[in-house]
Amino acid sequence: MVKKKASSDENEALAQPEINIGMVGHVDHGKTTLLERLSGKWTDTHSEELKRGITIRLGYADVVIRKCGKCPEPFCYTTKEICPKCNEPSVPIRKVSFVDAPGHESLMATMLAGATIMDGAFLLISAAEKCPQPQTREHLMALEIIGVKNVIAVQNKVDLVSEEQAQKNYGEIQEFLKNTIYKDIPIIPISAQHRVGLEFLLQAIQEFIPTPKRDSSKEPIMLIARSFDINKPGIKPSELVGGVLGGSLRQGVLKANDQIEIKPGRKVKEKNKDVWKPIRTTIASINSGGLDLEHAGPGGSIGIMTALDPSIVKSDQLTGSLAGLPGKLPNTWTECHLKVKLLQRVVGAESDLKVEPIKMNEFLMLNVNSAATVGVVSQLKKDSVRCVLKVPVCAESGSRVTISRRIGNRFRLIGYGEIF
Repeated sequence: MVKKKASSDENEALAQPEINIGMVGHVDHGKTTLLERLSGKWTDTHSEELKRGITIRLGYADVVIRKCGKCPEPFCYTTKEICPKCNEPSVPIRKVSFVDAPGHESLMATMLAGATIMDGAFLLISAAEKCPQPQTREHLMALEIIGVKNVIAVQNKVDLVSEEQAQKNYGEIQEFLKNTIYKDIPIIPISAQHRVGLEFLLQAIQEFIPTPKRDSSKEPIMLIARSFDINKPGIKPSELVGGVLGGSLRQGVLKANDQIEIKPGRKVKEKNKDVWKPIRTTIASINSGGLDLEHAGPGGSIGIMTALDPSIVKSDQLTGSLAGLPGKLPNTWTECHLKVKLLQRVVGAESDLKVEPIKMNEFLMLNVNSAATVGVVSQLKKDSVRCVLKVPVCAESGSRVTISRRIGNRFRLIGYGEIF
């Protein structure tokens, strides 16, 4: 991987992305293709993803939004250094990170984990299918529960249908959104495959997905969404580098050479019991979009090179953990109390199913921060439950938790809660 050192005179605002924008929606509605058209990067790189043609893990790509001073809006917006309309140089105005979430129903936990780091989202909806599809509805409800308010509906694949069919589908999208908190969001028709309408999307990002206020003065908390080993097979021991953590800072600042702690950490055996021990390591370098940074603050996605043994981080083993300064991270919960709010209807199911009350000893899938775990219900009260967690999570009291139940052979979203 070729890296560049961020020069001191480079625009600092473009060194690290300002925001994370999620790509969400039903499977095969064009999320990964659109991201490739915007960024030039194909985020499905896992062997199983390439074979099956779907996103399995979270994908990331950075995009610099640029503006041509000669062309009128919205045609002045581009991601190219030379404006494709008039061949004049464009000026960079904003850098954003995109998070490509899987749309397949069996991978809902991965989507929910990714949604926690999103500041805004594109909801991809295919013009070639009736709206809403099951995961279109499920993903939109997940965004609402997690608190992602700035959403743009993207009507993709308009090249595959007639004008009359596209207008009918547009009406279906409006009808789907009208009884939700997203009833006034923009709906932008495009063809990602043929790069039609992308300038309207870039303009919409500028108008509808503002950069939230960040607090760099707080203790740093990084949500780890990926962890991996970048060493190639057969590498010489002297050339080995430490494991990489990918994710986003919720608050605070991390710098190269900082010592950090990772919680819950590693599972070890003590007195024939599984316990989780925090991990401590040193930040070797911080990277964003191919640039080495001296420090990173809250905002878009970053990669942190550490001194960790690569075997600890490979295959996303630390996904869902938090990283921060030693002794400053929230509690690790092996069991938790949740104030619960159940939905009226099961989200994402083909049929209209009423949400039944939670039962004793039931297995629930819980998502908090970027972590996914299974909780076994050990205590029930009127509006709260106590769950023993199969895998512990690190989270603050008051953290929002999404709750899914196994219905048939899939986990379906049934509600949300808060840790107390």
